[in-house]
Formats: sequence, C-alpha cells, structure tokens
Amino acid sequence: MLEKIKTPKDVKKISLNNLPKLATEMRAALLNRVSKIGGHVGPNFGSVEATIALHYVFNCPIDKIIYDVSHQCYSHKLLTGRAYGFLNDKDFCKISGYTDPSESEYDMFNIGHTSTSISLAIGVAKARDLQRQKYNVIAFIGDGSLSGGEALEGLNACNELHSNFIIVLNDNDMCISENHGGLYNHLAELRESKGTAKNNIFKAFGYDYLYVDNGNNIKDLVIAFKKAKKATRPIVVHIKTTKGKGLKFAEQNKETWHFKMPFNPKTGKLLNSISNAYPPIITEYLLNKAKYDPKVLVVSAATPGSFGLFEKQRKQLGKQYIDVGIAEETAAAVCSGCAKNGGKPIWPVPASFINRTYDQISQDICLNKSPVAVIVNTSGIYGFKDKTHLGIFDIPFLSSIPNLSYIAPTTKQEFLKAVDYAIDQNEKPVFIKTPGYVIEGKKCIKDFSKIKYEVNQKGKKVAFIGLGIFYPLAKQAAKLYKQKTGITPTLINPYFVTDLDVKTLNSLKKDHSIVVTIEDGILQSGFGSNIASHFGSSNIKVFNYGYKKEFIDRFNIEVILKENHITPQQIVKDILE
Repeated sequence: MLEKIKTPKDVKKISLNNLPKLATEMRAALLNRVSKIGGHVGPNFGSVEATIALHYVFNCPIDKIIYDVSHQCYSHKLLTGRAYGFLNDKDFCKISGYTDPSESEYDMFNIGHTSTSISLAIGVAKARDLQRQKYNVIAFIGDGSLSGGEALEGLNACNELHSNFIIVLNDNDMCISENHGGLYNHLAELRESKGTAKNNIFKAFGYDYLYVDNGNNIKDLVIAFKKAKKATRPIVVHIKTTKGKGLKFAEQNKETWHFKMPFNPKTGKLLNSISNAYPPIITEYLLNKAKYDPKVLVVSAATPGSFGLFEKQRKQLGKQYIDVGIAEETAAAVCSGCAKNGGKPIWPVPASFINRTYDQISQDICLNKSPVAVIVNTSGIYGFKDKTHLGIFDIPFLSSIPNLSYIAPTTKQEFLKAVDYAIDQNEKPVFIKTPGYVIEGKKCIKDFSKIKYEVNQKGKKVAFIGLGIFYPLAKQAAKLYKQKTGITPTLINPYFVTDLDVKTLNSLKKDHSIVVTIEDGILQSGFGSNIASHFGSSNIKVFNYGYKKEFIDRFNIEVILKENHITPQQIVKDILE
C-alpha cells in the first residue's frame, strides 16, 4: 500500500477503514530507517495517524502544514513522495531528518528548532489573506514545544487573524524528557476532562477548540480535521497521542527513545556502543559537585538526556536541578538570577540551541557580570551534522559579547579543571567549549583566572596555535613542518577563545614571520580573525584555518576538513608555498 503512494492524493483513494493498515506499513518503514541510521523515534511513531488524517482531509501542497521542530515529519515525508528514503537503504542519505524545501514542495521551511511553527504559520496565513487566497494553514506542534516563548508569543499574536488558522497540538504528555511547569498541569486537566475543563488557555486566547481523546484513531482525527477545515477563525485541535506508539521499547521508555542511534529492531539494543564522549563525564562531575556544594544548581532547557542526566541522575540532584522546558532564553535568565543571589548555576546546553539566546546572554548575564557557568556541548564539526543543528557558529557568536570568557580545553583533565573554575569563580560569566571527543591528558594545573596561553614548544619563524580539539592537529602540523624544514616551530595551546594573551602574541614578533591559527568553527569573526587583527600591519603573516561561513548538511567530517585545508599536510604545504 505504502509503495503505491506517490502524493497525498493517493491517500485519499484509500478507504477510511483501510487507513490503519497504511499506518502499520508506515511504522514498518520508519523502523527500517531509524533502526539502521538512527533518528527521532518516539515523536514520529506517535504521530503516524495524525499525519495520515491530515493528508486525508487537507489538500497539500495548496494547504500548508508547518511542522514544529520537524521531529514529527517522517510520516509526512512517507506520504509526499519520499518513501524511498525509508524503504531503500541506499537512499537513506537522500532524505533529511527535518523538513526541507529543497527536497519537496510539500515542505515550506527548513525547521530544526522548537516553538517556531505557530509564528511561521501566522506569517503564511497573513500573506494568504493579503493576496485574497483561500486555503488552509496548519501549524503542527507538540506539547513540549508549546512551553517555548515563541510558541506562546505566537498563540497571542494569531488572535489578530480573522480567517482560517489551525493549530494541531499533538499532546503526548512528554517533552524530550518529562514536561515541567504550570502549562503542563493545565494540559493534564484538559486531557483528564476530555477537553471540557472550564479553565482553557486556548479559549482564553480567543481560539475555537476541539479535543480528540484518542489521537491515534484515524477516524476520530478525520472528523475533527474536517470541522477545523471549515473554520473561519483560528482554532486549536488538541489531540492526545502516545509517544512511540507501536514500538514497544519507545512506549515503555519514552525519554530514552525520543532519539536513538542505530539499534536492533527486535531487542532495542544499540548496534554500536557510544564511547569517547563527554555526557557521562559531565554527569559524573555534576553529581559530585552538587553533592559537596549545596549552592550548585544544574539548569536544563529540556535537554538533560544529551548530557546523561536521566531520571535517576535528576532524582539524585533533587532540588539542585531545574528544567525550564524548551526555553533557552529562560534558562539563561534563571542562571543570571541564581548567580546574582549567591547560587552557583551551571547550564549544559547544545551549541546550536545556545544560538537562540543572544539577547539573554548579552543583557541578562554579561551586562550584569553574573558569574554563570555554561557548558557548550556539540560545538564544532564533531557535533550535530544537520544544517538545522550546526554548532560551528559558537565562537563568533560569543566573541561578540563583552564581559565573558570562553574557554576551549583540549583534554578531559583540562575540561574538568575549566568547569570547576567556571563554577567556583564569582567575577564573570564563563563558557566552556566541550571538546569534540575525549582525549586523556596529564593532570591540569592551569590557572584559568589568568589570561595566559600555554607555550608547549618554543621555536622560531612559524608559530602554530591550535584551539581546543584542534590543538593535536596543530601539534601534528608543527612536527611535519620541522621534518620538512629542519626548523623547530613554536607550538601554543591558547585555551582562551575570546581573550587575547597580548604578551605572548607580541613576543612572537621578535623571531617569527608566520602565525598559523586552527579552530573548530567558522573563520569569519572567529578566533583566528581576532589573532590576525591583533598583528594588523606588523610583518607577521597570519594563516587562519577553520570553516567557510555556510550551512552544511549531513556532511562527512573528513571531507569538510579537507575542503577547508584543515589537515597537517595541507597546512604545511600552504605556508611553505
């Protein structure tokens, strides 16, 4: 059945009674893909029926469906001509894990971050109305995403529309981990009353409201969506679903099966054990630190699992842990408030998500010099590989903000020392760039309170400065340079991303003609460009190595490094030519 569906029109040809069979086939296709290459399991398995019903009732691509965060878009892709990316192993790489207009006319936006669908859809609906067109606009959003500030702002703004505007709230009573906050107590009240509770936030905002108690029942969904299709004003269709529906492992352990790396589809066991990664190291450190220091507060913006903070570990932290939901802006402000009042907040956050908080980091944290400790994870080339989740923009982003230090350790020992310093100092915000993979090193005695680069090899003519995870690469390039020239170059581990060790840099002017910088981030306004600006009109020539400013997608690390000349052989060849 699924293989015959090329467009949503083919879904409409199937009888309503046969659509559950289609759902079964779709789950088999989903399992085929995610078990072999990984992906967002729970959200997609739980939204199969809703997706079928949407395409059964609405007329896409004329009608527009905007998926929040894209964690629920796999079924949509199956029904819009992209089933091959789930059925054929050789075609997996052709299909993104997120909505992507370059793939299909059925995708309107590249979306990978949460809480955006309602606001995007308002703009789409407003443009429709200005052009006096008639079609439906649907924002499809999960309950976890609803806590984000932009989602709530969108709920408020869309009351200005006086035309058809549909919000499908897929409520599975889960974010990535459990939901937190008063909003979710309210959603529970609506679920328990089957949508009849007198207290109703959506009606308070001015919406019409429909509730579907079994959001995994296609017939019930079709009835609700047909009513919404005829609406002449904004309406919320609140559907109760089961996260991970149809996959035993995902239903039983919803948190750990939100996203999964490749696994055995029969047992659920991971095919490859994940090692050489920082989450368990971060978790162990946080638990120990909190145990001996009651002022420590671990802050999460709905991503505790990405740092190994699962239910057991969160219970150990107790009151020393707070999850603000998918609201990174709030996380930043909470950290500032806690630090200003004598607490020791530490916020582990993925690099791509911290990009959402420029204003809060700048105004709430840095302007107030709040001593907040932030662990920036999955930054650089070794983080996420989808263009919606890139972590290669962290250095220019944070470098532009005064009053903070951004530290880039190389080894596990340096990392833990830097985190310890960040938490215990009380002078300024300190951010730590988590290395891309674990390198064991010697005991770190570095004093991070002093802006001083570590000169590990004093030489002449050429100085190699390798930042963070790229220090070993700089070391390799220095060794190769000596082999080819017989000249011992200088080798520096700078540690500090945003702060310049002016004294060490100026000392290079005496007997060096070339400085080489290597960083795990984009070049424009990055670490290397700051070094180059320092040397300005001096006689020193500066070679900067990093990445081009672009959105790269589903990339091979080795290919990207070679394209940007970030190999020892290419670097040495460049400076010798």
